[in-house]
Amino acid sequence: MNTDDPNILARGRVATRLPAQDLDRARRFYAERLGLEPVDERPGGLLYRCGGTEFALFDSTGASPGTFTQMGWQVDDIETVVAVLGQRGVVFEEVDVPGLRTQGGIAEIDGNYRSKGARRERAAWFRDSEGNLLGIGEPVV
Repeated sequence: MNTDDPNILARGRVATRLPAQDLDRARRFYAERLGLEPVDERPGGLLYRCGGTEFALFDSTGASPGTFTQMGWQVDDIETVVAVLGQRGVVFEEVDVPGLRTQGGIAEIDGNYRSKGARRERAAWFRDSEGNLLGIGEPVV
């Protein structure tokens, strides 16, 4: 391994880790509400894969503050995803702060990353059973 390589992490894969105070409760939430099943597990951890990426829930005595988005999914049709998850009991956050307001759980956000080829984004947020704040985004071209 080249220890002088400035891009040593750029070739790695990002993997999100989310705390869970009750791993069984979290497993039920992710299965029943989000339709996700772990692809692997170990003592104190559940591994999930979505769209070629992965995230893990880990048994933790600490709680998430839930004050910021900890993980998100990019989808093609946010209205359908919000409707389906809402039917499964997912409660979407309503936000009303200067520059950001949701209507029906979905916010219109000006601007996006040029590399995504979009000019804005539509977004929604919800909390999992452990208080982790999760997001859904749809780039708008």
